[in-house]
Amino acid sequence: MELNQRKEQFSKAYVRTVAAVAGCSVDQPENDYDSVDLCLKAVDRDPVQPHRLELQLKCTSRDVLNAESIRYPLNVKNYNDLRVTAFIPRLLVVVLVPENIGEWIQQSEQEMLLRHCAYWLSLRGLPETQNTSRVTVELPRSNQFTAEALQSIMQRISQGDIP
Repeated sequence: MELNQRKEQFSKAYVRTVAAVAGCSVDQPENDYDSVDLCLKAVDRDPVQPHRLELQLKCTSRDVLNAESIRYPLNVKNYNDLRVTAFIPRLLVVVLVPENIGEWIQQSEQEMLLRHCAYWLSLRGLPETQNTSRVTVELPRSNQFTAEALQSIMQRISQGDIP
């Protein structure tokens, strides 16, 4: 399997793992026309009208990390798809992995460790860009995509506080 396909599969597995711990179900759209790779539902909060979240996933081993943020070069199409005010909130999730694929996971009978970390960002309402190919977005390092963060995001959605 080609490296970019492995990164895509790893990022989906990472998000599915976080979602399982957070109590969210995960669906995958058949096609990715509008920059949505996975759809999450917090069904335990309101079974009649579950709270939903759509995610665009990216995975990189490039050195994009600085002291405060992750500077990720996002395709303009993805940028535009994610900055619109959609009915279902959308987030960008960037998963950082080691350069060496053999270091992505570590397993024993006691644990499975996924390396390194994922970060999230809402681009909702950001301005149009004059760029034609890429826009560098900054994901704060404080926005780690964890089970607790996902539960908090779903809680905000349930209160009408769309990220």
